[in-house]
Amino acid sequence: MTAQSESKTIPNAAPDAATEKNPSTTTLQRPTLLQRIVASGQNPLPALRQVADEDLPELANQLRQATIDAVSVTGGHLGAGLGVVELTLALHHVFDTPHDRLIWDVGHQCYPHKILTGRADRIKTLRQGGGLSGFTRRAESEFDPFGAGHSSTSISAALGMAVAHELQGKTSRHIAVIGDGAMSAGMAYEAMNNAGAMQAKLIVILNDNDMSIARPVGAMSHYLSRITSSDSYRHLRQVAKDVLSYLPSRVSRLAHQAEEYARGLVAGGTLFEEMGFYYIGPLDGHNFDHLMPVLRNIRDSDEPGPVLLHVVTRKGHGYPPAEQSADKYHGVSKFDVETGTQQTSKPKAPSFTSIFGLALIAEAERDPAIIAITAAMPGGTGVGEFAARFPDRAFDVGIAEQHAVTFAAGLACEGMKPFVAIYSTFLQRAYDQIVHDVAIQSLPVRFAIDRAGMVGADGATHAGSFDIAFLACLPNFVVMAAADEAELIHMVATSLAINDRPSAFRYPRGEGFGVALPERGEVLPIGRGRMVRQAAMSQAAVTQAAHSGAAKKLALLSFGARLYECLKAAAELEKIGIAVSVADARFAKPLDHDLVAQLADQHDLLITIEEGSIGGFAAQVMQFLTQSGRMDRGLAVRNMFFPDIFVEHDSPSHQYDQVGLTARDIIRLAQITLGSGS
Repeated sequence: MTAQSESKTIPNAAPDAATEKNPSTTTLQRPTLLQRIVASGQNPLPALRQVADEDLPELANQLRQATIDAVSVTGGHLGAGLGVVELTLALHHVFDTPHDRLIWDVGHQCYPHKILTGRADRIKTLRQGGGLSGFTRRAESEFDPFGAGHSSTSISAALGMAVAHELQGKTSRHIAVIGDGAMSAGMAYEAMNNAGAMQAKLIVILNDNDMSIARPVGAMSHYLSRITSSDSYRHLRQVAKDVLSYLPSRVSRLAHQAEEYARGLVAGGTLFEEMGFYYIGPLDGHNFDHLMPVLRNIRDSDEPGPVLLHVVTRKGHGYPPAEQSADKYHGVSKFDVETGTQQTSKPKAPSFTSIFGLALIAEAERDPAIIAITAAMPGGTGVGEFAARFPDRAFDVGIAEQHAVTFAAGLACEGMKPFVAIYSTFLQRAYDQIVHDVAIQSLPVRFAIDRAGMVGADGATHAGSFDIAFLACLPNFVVMAAADEAELIHMVATSLAINDRPSAFRYPRGEGFGVALPERGEVLPIGRGRMVRQAAMSQAAVTQAAHSGAAKKLALLSFGARLYECLKAAAELEKIGIAVSVADARFAKPLDHDLVAQLADQHDLLITIEEGSIGGFAAQVMQFLTQSGRMDRGLAVRNMFFPDIFVEHDSPSHQYDQVGLTARDIIRLAQITLGSGS
């Protein structure tokens, strides 16, 4: 049965009291409507499309509860999904997915969608190793036509699919659901401009979940949206335009203004109309009486050109703890469903993110030129704390990383000292601006790069893998990595002191190592690393030398937060007769040539260790060793970095096991290379 078929009711007895209280109860009770639908096969949507409209509110309550139950076990993004429960049901009920392409943007809105599309039995594996992704993912289901770990990509992707299907003679519909801040990025408007100019057959649903554009205005808004979304109205509108073209301009203008009021354009639609979209809304996104007739009108329309349906929802809707939370439970750890209390373990040390925020505040107390910039992640980057202390010197520019970088460049031009705090994976989106607007002009923009390395449950889309490589190749760019939280404080101070070129410092997600923190950061000598552990002749090394004639000497050169794994490895290797020096490079660029030369000249084997892809820190070291002729003298060098794969979501410890960057992996590589065991 397709989406165009008439609705039929699946018989559904009223749930008993126990089921009403807890729809997820698994005792021997009559299955709920949702349970019967998801149990109907790998594709439960034909069963969903038989549900009568009047039964959809009950189904929405059950779907909302199933989403809450799942995220309470796994943690993850909760509020955004709760806000689109009714919209998810309505879209899958009306449209013929997966034949019709439905793209969620941002992808973390998709948990209810996953439950309805054959993945209900695995929904409690969300974000776990080997389980479901926390985002849409093409490899996971045919119902996920486009992966969306970042944001603001849906309209471009849907437009590409629409054009492809038109060229292939296919008749699919293409629906992009864009929300949770994703409409703040320029890419969305670039795509809309292109789609409007092409008069592409495209449906964009703006999920306005923070009232950022307009409110629905009750029954009249619903009525007008239903009328104006119909083909008959759109055809009549074109006829009226033709007639009005022959009337005096004043009459034509008044008629046009009257229609704008009727269609809600004064509430936010004019911009979309100017970009070539037919605007409908705003609608109450939690009211099926509003959603269903309008979606059916849009589905059945033969009118050309793209349509934008403006739907207003409430993030966290239907779950009081989320509704009452400041961030509407955007991202949560495991929690108690009844109370909403999240399970949090007491950290052994402050997080790197919080240390950065505090260090920047401390510097800003002394320097009024410091500015903090983030792209929709004030809490995740530590800029939120800075904003609370210096509200006039903190800027959240929305999901607009490109703008954030060039905005910072403009500030730097006029003598301010901007710190751009963006996750490594999101900074990739602004690479052109980093090159052209910052690096070429040698502007002192400071990049605080959070989430360097593996990030756990968010997986490949959020792992900070490439920033070392794509920044260290830029001329005159200072690139640092903090080995621990004390080093991070020093690097904030160092970056602040660099006033003639851009600089960046990277640090990992999660808590620090519990090291003693300085009262104030020191300005590090640019391009100078530090020796942390000097190779010494242990008793085991003395014994080995007596038997073999020489003890083996190993140098471990770490860039970033794997330093403590290097120190663990060194302690174990020394027990078997290998003398180990450990150095913290601090800088990938400019590289400390003297330190690298010392390690190369005084050791039998040099191993570099970094949390990044090929082409990063190791490439800088190898270039120096090759150019200086040290590779011609029999020096053994090995490089440890992320393998040439995208690492799937799992716990960080398992991810580092997978990429081979633990103390055990360092020991194994040293033994194999030096021939000191297996």
